[in-house]
Amino acid sequence: MEAAVKSPVMLYTEQTPNPEALKYVTNRLLYRGIADFKEAELAAEWSPMANSLMELPYVKSVYFNNNYVTVTKEMNYDWAEIMLKLKEFIKDYLEKGGTVIKDGFAEYWEERTAADNASQFAGEDGDIARKIKELIDTYVKPAVEMDGGNIEFKAYDKGVVYVTMQGSCSGCPSSTVTLKAGIEGMLKRMVPEVTEVVQEMA
Repeated sequence: MEAAVKSPVMLYTEQTPNPEALKYVTNRLLYRGIADFKEAELAAEWSPMANSLMELPYVKSVYFNNNYVTVTKEMNYDWAEIMLKLKEFIKDYLEKGGTVIKDGFAEYWEERTAADNASQFAGEDGDIARKIKELIDTYVKPAVEMDGGNIEFKAYDKGVVYVTMQGSCSGCPSSTVTLKAGIEGMLKRMVPEVTEVVQEMA
């Protein structure tokens, strides 16, 4: 008996607030959760798809979240030249059944972030840190994900909240505005102890 024919890969692009990043949305689940590849070494170890994309001269970083991949390009290329090439490349890769991310990545990533998290909620500021993380996860993350990116709470120290931006938000000119005007404003209102929000470069 022949294997069932897979439905074709449907793919469309969405603009993000970052002019250097484009979101490619598919009708497949690429990876359940978030996987961010800024370094070629990490991609080479864990994601054959990100690795293949990053071997293209115009791809700077690759970010997966459920059914989409956000590609950040090198500054000296124009989307007009590469947008369709990338679309074909992604479609072809998925139709051939290429591996997106290797098994075990989720556990590896969890371990990597667990080490960061252990220190986040220690000490007398632990409760404030927990509240801030909850607010970011509830109110900020969903909006940022719509734009093909992600935000992670890193630490809280003496009134300062440290976050990292991923996907299209990483290095995006408007993410600084979002961070300062939107997120900082909201956190200051809801957590009086907060004095400022600072972006850490991941």
